[in-house]
Amino acid sequence: MSIPTPTFEGVALTVTDARPTADPVAPGSPDAAEAQDYGTSTKRRPGWEQALVYVVVGLPVVGLIVGVVLAAMFGGISGTDVGIAFLFYLISGFGVTVGFHRLFTHQSFQTNRPLKIALAIAGSLALEGPVIRWVADHRKHHAFSDDEGDPHSPWRFGDSPRALFKGLLWAHTGWLFDREQTSARRWAPDLIADPDLRKINKLFPVIALSSLLAPTLMGYALTGTAMGAFTAYIWGGLVRILVVHHVTWSVNSLCHVIGERPYKTMDQASNVSWLAIVSFGESWHNLHHADPKCARHGVEKRQIDTSAAVIELFEKAGWATNVRWPTEKRMARIRKEPAPM
Repeated sequence: MSIPTPTFEGVALTVTDARPTADPVAPGSPDAAEAQDYGTSTKRRPGWEQALVYVVVGLPVVGLIVGVVLAAMFGGISGTDVGIAFLFYLISGFGVTVGFHRLFTHQSFQTNRPLKIALAIAGSLALEGPVIRWVADHRKHHAFSDDEGDPHSPWRFGDSPRALFKGLLWAHTGWLFDREQTSARRWAPDLIADPDLRKINKLFPVIALSSLLAPTLMGYALTGTAMGAFTAYIWGGLVRILVVHHVTWSVNSLCHVIGERPYKTMDQASNVSWLAIVSFGESWHNLHHADPKCARHGVEKRQIDTSAAVIELFEKAGWATNVRWPTEKRMARIRKEPAPM
């Protein structure tokens, strides 16, 4: 299967100060040497990095087990831990949905430099990978959705019950352990051209550690005890990351198998309503694949999309511009059937 040259229709430049060129890093420029770190072809993940993937996926599971044991021993979870976990869930979750996904991947809106940097850091706190790699993987997913070349399609092994079960496991977590990495130079050249995003991408290990350290320090500051710091590390750090991860991965897996498909797509992307609140609107996945650049995924009545609400707040504050909101004309063109009453 030949791979087409990506045009980034609906996934182009995301911020007002990005450089809009197909090969944005000019030879001989100050950025050229640094940009060489991002290969033009698929490359194999080194062993030490592969080991870190196992740690990032596995350690939050251990954290959940420890948290449950502690809760059983001490009569539940403290309000402090719940509050810290909820705060960091909002920050890291919206960093992924609003920042990594709707801004950096799909250009659903444009923003200023401070908010661009803040969203890139917030998304990195989710420990789903550096921003440039995340965007490259997701753009490739859209280019080959549920077809050969899709990094995480649940239909990878076929459509028999056994093959689909195997595919769901692959789409949910299995693909994370694939040592073949998507080419960032091919799929995210605009992000590579942005010095701010390159720096945040390189600082991912530091940001990842701070995602665990910050809740710990907050727990100590609020309780004044080592145990308060430790339980905040467990619930606000590890368990919060576990939940963010599995919500994101459920969109990759479940939202391509079950649910409703009221909009026309070339794949199996579907709407899963019961995931909408915890995914901040990302589970309205059928509309997203029908109109990837749309800033709102939950476009029908009673479809909760808090990520769109955050973008709307940014727009009202003057921090977000050129927001691509849904229009009835565009929705009518992609809708299979009349909108529900």
